[in-house]
Amino acid sequence: MPKTLIFGATGAIGSAIAQQLSSQRKQLHLVARNEAELMPLAQSCGASYSLFDAEDSTSISDVVAEAAATDGIDGVVWAVGNILLKPLPALSAQELHHCFQLNLFGAVQAIQSAAPSLKANKGSVLLFSSVAARYGFTAHAAIGAAKAAVEGLVVSLAAEFAPDIRINAIAPSLSQSKMASPIISNPQMQKALAASHPLGRLGEAQDFAPLSAMLLDNSQSGWITGQIFAVDGGRSSVQAGARAKS
Repeated sequence: MPKTLIFGATGAIGSAIAQQLSSQRKQLHLVARNEAELMPLAQSCGASYSLFDAEDSTSISDVVAEAAATDGIDGVVWAVGNILLKPLPALSAQELHHCFQLNLFGAVQAIQSAAPSLKANKGSVLLFSSVAARYGFTAHAAIGAAKAAVEGLVVSLAAEFAPDIRINAIAPSLSQSKMASPIISNPQMQKALAASHPLGRLGEAQDFAPLSAMLLDNSQSGWITGQIFAVDGGRSSVQAGARAKS
């Protein structure tokens, strides 16, 4: 049976997606860089796994080739990324390239490598953008640009690969994760950031898993491609603190 590859499987969102798909008896191949975290997750999900380096295109291609050769691939999730917050004058070319590598270039490599197997299995790709791709925040030049590029990739490849492969993305706002911990470790900062969302809290990994599973499943989302779904507590479209008046 073809497998869904989840890159970044030990991150908060990647892990939640893996557990959601496992509960639905999907076949998985989990991919991350830390075996101490990856092995128990794979065991709990009944999944195979591989280690990889998100900055090494050969490593990405090798993982895809391994999975495609054994069972084929019917889904790819790229849940790898970073949160680089720096004002433009302090941003180096190396930091910018690193940000694009994690969020965009690695995803491109994974999709390129998996495309033949995805096409054969009428597969689906799920990427992750950010509220920062369309909503301006200071010190977000690198991550905002990288995530906007992800959204451009989604619509371009959705056109290129239709009708054989569907490609969509989810655009979160700030959520509880190891990656976000430097930003939200201060309780007062966390409270202020939560208040900036109309629903009054930061995201949780489980907020993204059900939609992710749906978008990967042709039986539930077979007529959806090229779409960016905001899962952001209303931050991108609703004014925080707004209340209906009777």
